[in-house]
Amino acid sequence: MTVRPKFLGARVLKDYDLDKLVPYIDWKPFFDVWQLRGKYPNRGYPKIFNDETVGQEAKKVFDDAQRLLRQIVDERQLKAHGVVAFYPANSQGDDILVYEDDDLPRDDEPLARFCGLRQQAEKETKDEPYLCLSDFVAPLNSGIGDYIGMFAVSAGFGVKELVARYEQDNDDYNVIMVKALADRLAEAFAEALHETVRTDMWGYASKEHLDPAELLKIKYAVS
Repeated sequence: MTVRPKFLGARVLKDYDLDKLVPYIDWKPFFDVWQLRGKYPNRGYPKIFNDETVGQEAKKVFDDAQRLLRQIVDERQLKAHGVVAFYPANSQGDDILVYEDDDLPRDDEPLARFCGLRQQAEKETKDEPYLCLSDFVAPLNSGIGDYIGMFAVSAGFGVKELVARYEQDNDDYNVIMVKALADRLAEAFAEALHETVRTDMWGYASKEHLDPAELLKIKYAVS
């Protein structure tokens, strides 16, 4: 059953609340920035703090990050903006055709054609399919109307100005820290918006209730 999004077209999300993004932060890539990599089983966050080699330094860097992140959020030193859009769509071979309205049959010319690439890596067995994104959209010749969703986000507005302040003090540590946190907030924004799309804006998983940790582990059901 095709679920119609609550709106069609694009919607701008301006100055998104950073405080709402903090719970969605995936901290593992943060430690990669500092080249702090624990050994199994203490490779990932939060077990990395127990690692004999890098645990102490990882905890120090993490605590510093928490203080700076709190300052960034409370003083609104960075801003997060995004855009999300939904359009009627159907597939044609490996391509996805995007339309302006959802009238059927699709007699009008598509607004855009997204050219897909089918998986290229050799499969272990002959039974495994070589998938393409278009496989997840109803074919044009099926007569079924389908949709495609897309979004783009950033939490980097204000980074340049904040970095410049630390550069004036020759504070390279916090220059790197600001950039690392902005990167984490941007990915957190993507995770938070993905959840909102799934459960509300598009609503094809309206009964799904996952905490941020489960989202980061991709525990949601594939629809």
